[in-house]
Amino acid sequence: MIAVLWLIAILGMASMVALRVISFDMQIASSKVHGSRARQFAEMGIAVGCNPVVKRTEPVLLHQFDEAAGGGFDVRIISEGSRFNINAILLGNDKDFIRDIFIGWGLELDAAQAVTDALADWVDADDEANLNGAEKSWYEDLGRLNQPFNHPFYNLDEVNLVRGMEMVEAVRPDWRNWFTIWSGGKLDLNDAPAELIAAATGCQLELAQLIPETVCGPDGVRDTEDDAPFTDVNAALDLIGLNTNMAPQLAGRLTVNDTTTRIESTGYTEGAKRRITVIVRNRSGNPALLERIEEIIP
Repeated sequence: MIAVLWLIAILGMASMVALRVISFDMQIASSKVHGSRARQFAEMGIAVGCNPVVKRTEPVLLHQFDEAAGGGFDVRIISEGSRFNINAILLGNDKDFIRDIFIGWGLELDAAQAVTDALADWVDADDEANLNGAEKSWYEDLGRLNQPFNHPFYNLDEVNLVRGMEMVEAVRPDWRNWFTIWSGGKLDLNDAPAELIAAATGCQLELAQLIPETVCGPDGVRDTEDDAPFTDVNAALDLIGLNTNMAPQLAGRLTVNDTTTRIESTGYTEGAKRRITVIVRNRSGNPALLERIEEIIP
């Protein structure tokens, strides 16, 4: 009798385990289905956003399908010039600007100068180290052969290979949001956030905020019909009491019409989100795809 009871208990436990495994497998299958569906919606959003006749203010970029489809997509079209082009800065003899950004993030002067020199050594074509930089011998001592690459960065992940970038990562984990390698080379004042405008111009953050506020128009919301983008750099700088005659270096840092576009499409459905980002040059003419990124959004 006792053996029978033990057998029944064991069978009961086995049944519970089997049910848990089946439930877990069903959750995984459901997640894959929803994830695939969300990715399909994101792809649809990219197709819409890449269409040159679609303006960034049009409602079609925020599209929710009917209840049967169970999802939709949100698309943002922004200038890639809203970020600093790290290659353009380093190769344009403006590397002190990078150093000042690092100092603003909290690095000490000596550390900021060392990282900046190492970045410059990575992208220049020679093997002569800057004063605080790092060339071939430094990387070889660590067992890292054929570094630095001595060419402009091919992607932002490559920047992390440079001597001292772990210090930057420590004080500013989101540093990638400040930089790009794809823009025309200058910061686009019509899309750049106030923090980057302040860094580029040296003005206070509160003053820099006047530029994006003006671009957003009376309703204070970007990508609506009352947007008022600038057509001239000096017109934007007038708001903060600057112009390119007073500060000639700003002419090499700023623009209002970068032709490289970042299109971010987030597809969503029940319990799943997927984001596809493409960077396109000359979206309104002969577009060229520069980069494509896919992400799973929590």
